[in-house]
Amino acid sequence: MELCTIVGAGEGMGLALAHRFGQGGARIALIGRQQSHADELAAQLAKSNVRATGYEADVSNFGVLEATFERLHKELGPTSILIYNVAVFTPALPSQLKATQLVDDLKVNVVGALVAAQCVIPGMKTAKRGTILITGGGSALEPFPMGASLGAGKAAVRNLSGALAGELEPLGIHVATVTIAGAIAVGTHFAPTKIADEFWRLHQQPAGQWQREVVYK
Repeated sequence: MELCTIVGAGEGMGLALAHRFGQGGARIALIGRQQSHADELAAQLAKSNVRATGYEADVSNFGVLEATFERLHKELGPTSILIYNVAVFTPALPSQLKATQLVDDLKVNVVGALVAAQCVIPGMKTAKRGTILITGGGSALEPFPMGASLGAGKAAVRNLSGALAGELEPLGIHVATVTIAGAIAVGTHFAPTKIADEFWRLHQQPAGQWQREVVYK
């Protein structure tokens, strides 16, 4: 059974992604900021016959994140599918955004994705296969003033995803981003369950037909 590790365990996209990949046959590892919340989500998933285990980590603390991956790999085996679904939004105009705040936000929105990927790449290289999917955002394509920090992060992680794809595709590892160009909301075109289907579709693509990005709009 493949292990799908989702960094960013939340009620919205995180839960929808876990349910979709779990229904597809994967075992789920959920990494969230609080152990109790990750455990609650795992219990919810169990009601749908999805096997899930919760873990705690602050993605901006890279040492803690690395230690969490080491622990879950010892307990559950190597990650076959990584989904980085973490973002922090600090509303501020560019002229008012504090430099220190931008740096803190980039740790979560970009660098955490790099650290998470580096934690799973060795196992994927050994297996000669794997999938790394990153939740992107429309602000990477169309900046808006109050979201300057988030937009900078989404643009950077989009670029990072493309660079990882260029490096890892020859090794059998599919890297892609789902750029969500709209507000996620249940009951709309941007419902978490519908977007989760796009992640699943990317994962299911055969080698030679891999997309590096889907703009969901």
